Amino acid sequence: MKKIEAIIRHFKLEDIKNALNDIGVAGMTVTEVKGFGRQKGHTEMYRGTEYAIDFVPKVKIEVVCSEAALQTIIDTIVAKAKTGQMGDGKIFVTDLQEAIRIRTGEKGEEAV
Repeated sequence: MKKIEAIIRHFKLEDIKNALNDIGVAGMTVTEVKGFGRQKGHTEMYRGTEYAIDFVPKVKIEVVCSEAALQTIIDTIVAKAKTGQMGDGKIFVTDLQEAIRIRTGEKGEEAV
């Protein structure tokens, strides 16, 4: 099993959710996050004063999948999240040792 974490722009969430649903992804976790990468934040004006915004708001999507579905899910996220501009986000993939469904005690891919 693999865990995919994708950090994306807010306005891309609905497109990605719908596309993942279309390819059969049964569930995901979505979290509002803040951070920065190469962008290093930005500045904004408020009532004539300039403020530095060090942490840029983003959305993190987490999906657990089988090894077989991994590349399809990654390709779908990239296709829907890409604008071609700096700040499109990142995808991280990690090995997942175990998953357990609390209600039934199912383990492994059956729990996902």
